[in-house]
Amino acid sequence: MDVGKEIGNAVNMRVNIAGVEWKNPVTTASGTFGAGMEFSEFVDLNRLGAVTTKGVASTAWQGNPTPRIAETYGGMMNAVGLQNPGIDLFCKRDIPFLRQYDTKIIVNVCGRSERDYCEVVERLSHEDVDMLEMNISCPNVKEGGIAFGQNPKAAEDITKAVKRYARQPVIMKLSPNVTSIPEMAKAVEAGGADAVSLINTLTGMKIDIHRRQFVIANKTGGVSGPAVHPVAVRMVYEAAHAVKVPVIGMGGISNAQDAVEMILAGADAVSVGTANFYNPAVTMEIVDGIESYMKKYGFLSVSDMVGIVE
Repeated sequence: MDVGKEIGNAVNMRVNIAGVEWKNPVTTASGTFGAGMEFSEFVDLNRLGAVTTKGVASTAWQGNPTPRIAETYGGMMNAVGLQNPGIDLFCKRDIPFLRQYDTKIIVNVCGRSERDYCEVVERLSHEDVDMLEMNISCPNVKEGGIAFGQNPKAAEDITKAVKRYARQPVIMKLSPNVTSIPEMAKAVEAGGADAVSLINTLTGMKIDIHRRQFVIANKTGGVSGPAVHPVAVRMVYEAAHAVKVPVIGMGGISNAQDAVEMILAGADAVSVGTANFYNPAVTMEIVDGIESYMKKYGFLSVSDMVGIVE
């Protein structure tokens, strides 16, 4: 391939993630896009490879007390607490809405116990959705509040448990708040994960020095946005070299350059989160930008770019 040589319009944007073909490698990060309803006036959902929904639990969650969002250098911090209406309303309202569009549906699942996850996964096995993403950064109430995703054995076990009920491919969403991201990726792969996505938010804290109080009622929150992007690229690279399953990269992706960087590091697809809040059209801009990059440098398919930087 003559890299740098301009080619025509014959670029293949399609990607295959665990047997599911997306029209392009761009989806939305859970918790930043709802189920697409709020964004449908600004974004053509038909142009996205997939829509990843906000986390869904077996019952409605109220979330954490306010204030629960704060601006940080180069990003934001949130402790929303996975507020959601529960699986019953989600199936009745959100799935039919998304099925109007030519895009894949990835349902993010959250829970406080193994049983919580399995109940939602079993319910979704009978629904018309394409993939499931497990948010294992949730606190495991039976283990004193440590997240499932911070212990390799717990991560492997929860993966095995949900796989027993899942009809759709299962993506395990990895927390960056661990000692070794390759170890966590290998653990969920051993548990039967069909793909991994990373990174979830980094734990942070902010204090108002004038009021001498925590800015967020929860004291700590998840930091996201451009400031975390270099950390995310490093972890995606490490995870991609540790497992054989597809990797979906996320963390501070704000433009096409960030997305391409993730793909070159080893991501088979990318997920866009915080940037949606200040630029609702960012996902479409990134789709167009990836295509332009491929044409500029002579890549005929997205797979030709994945992980080529060693």
